[in-house]
Amino acid sequence: MNNTCRNILKFLLPLALGGAILYWMYRDFNFRSIEHVLFHEMHWTWMLLSFPFGILAQVFRGLRWRQTLTPIGEHSRKSVAIYSIFLSYATSLLIPRIGEFTRCGVLKRWEGVSFPKALGTVVTERAVDTLVVLLYSGIILLLQMSTFGTFFRKTGTSFDFILNSFSPTGYMVTAICGLSVLLLLHLLLKRLSIYNKVKMTLSGICEGVLSLRRVSNLPLYLFFSLGIWACYFLHFYLTFFCFDFTENLGMGCALVSFVVANFAVIVPTPNGAGPWHFAIKTMLILYGVNDEQALYFVLIVHTLQTFLVILLGIFAWLHLAFIKRFTLKQ
Repeated sequence: MNNTCRNILKFLLPLALGGAILYWMYRDFNFRSIEHVLFHEMHWTWMLLSFPFGILAQVFRGLRWRQTLTPIGEHSRKSVAIYSIFLSYATSLLIPRIGEFTRCGVLKRWEGVSFPKALGTVVTERAVDTLVVLLYSGIILLLQMSTFGTFFRKTGTSFDFILNSFSPTGYMVTAICGLSVLLLLHLLLKRLSIYNKVKMTLSGICEGVLSLRRVSNLPLYLFFSLGIWACYFLHFYLTFFCFDFTENLGMGCALVSFVVANFAVIVPTPNGAGPWHFAIKTMLILYGVNDEQALYFVLIVHTLQTFLVILLGIFAWLHLAFIKRFTLKQ
């Protein structure tokens, strides 16, 4: 399979997966009723109040990224780092996960930052974000254990089934197969002409990962790391007050829904479309919202928040074009 076919598949498969889930959810839905909800039942003030937190989360991410670049000898203006984040989120709507490479490419082009080192710091970010998500997910899981249990039963997910699927021999065989694949990849790379290039790239990534221990202002870094997810939550939670059928559900429902949605968007679809809708809809129904109202909520909220991501991407693209024309480093 050539590169063109692979690129087409990378673009089409996530769209097809998200589209299939959305079709299944909305196959009998009356879309004409959305207009009435938007203009006569929705409280737009709360939606507008949620937008600044969605923007602030991306701003914090850009500022935090600058901190991890400095210890490895790379520097970026605040504006370029923030615009690169805006643009990365927007491009990920086309091809999931491509935004990580997009923002590294932006810094390389506008600031001369090493692409492998920048990518290494992105790996650092993902590791820190994973720890934060696991931390608050664990706390919320303990506080809302019964609700999560109901969710897993409703969705047909059973951890006991997953854990009991493998016998001890099965785990051993799986581990041996995994190690064999890694060994074969290592031997294959050694025989390829790009081995040295890959080795240099991995070296740059490792340097970026190690940059975290040399961050000059660690409290500020932690503030940004926690602030990112606090803003994401507020960006989501405030939308509950946009509708009469969700405004009284409380923060507990919002926290549980937020956690479930974060794990749902691991499925690679544009902006989590499909898995996000299904996860949030299921949680809302568990808290007493009827099926049609839950569909209204997930469709309207996700669409408007995606529209915000697109606007920020356009804004960043226009401003980066201006910076390139007048202040690009030669």
